[in-house]
Amino acid sequence: MIRILFVLLILITIPRLVIAEGECVVLLHGLARISNSMGELESKLQRAGYSVANVSYPSRRHGVSRLAEDAVSRGLQQCRAKASDKIHFVTHSLGGILVRAYLNERSPDGIGHVVMLGPPNQGSELVSRLTRIPGFGFVIGPAGVELDARTGNVVPALGPVGFDLGIIAGRTNIFPLFSLFLPGENDTIVSVESTRVDGMNQHLVLPVTHTFMMRNNELIDHVIHYLKTGSFLPS
Repeated sequence: MIRILFVLLILITIPRLVIAEGECVVLLHGLARISNSMGELESKLQRAGYSVANVSYPSRRHGVSRLAEDAVSRGLQQCRAKASDKIHFVTHSLGGILVRAYLNERSPDGIGHVVMLGPPNQGSELVSRLTRIPGFGFVIGPAGVELDARTGNVVPALGPVGFDLGIIAGRTNIFPLFSLFLPGENDTIVSVESTRVDGMNQHLVLPVTHTFMMRNNELIDHVIHYLKTGSFLPS
């Protein structure tokens, strides 16, 4: 009986170890956040068998180009240090723009799937309105200002994506006043329409809000399924 239990334990453990050794996920948080905001995702990805590089970066200190070079490069390095053959990305908000900016100029080996949560892929309509308030640009920093859907030129210059991409947008607004600035369904910060980008593989809308979407269990299940299969869970 003990021998049988030991064999079963090995059979259960080996597939998990193989996945953890072979595949790594880079997590990139959003504007004015730090890596612990992606902590729930990190824990559940690790339980699903992935190695994880949860990267913090100074989101309000520099522009998109410099942040992309710093954060994405460090994420790739951390995953490669784990001897990963395939590297995926899961991003929140600004983190998705950093991945687009980085991969727009480079083609690293071993890139797998990318899942973006609430990315302002068409720029941010909310930023466009709020940057008119004196001092707001200082609060959100250079990268935040570059997300201005009205005057920003960084995001439009990125063009269509050339990698496998699944996008999850939120449609729950917890601050109705912001709906005055956001057309159609939105997650309080980013409109559903703004999350779309040419070249994406799948687009999913869930009843989640921008600030807390990356902690939602249903959303995390969709993320893990996409990393494994290249598609979200069937509706």
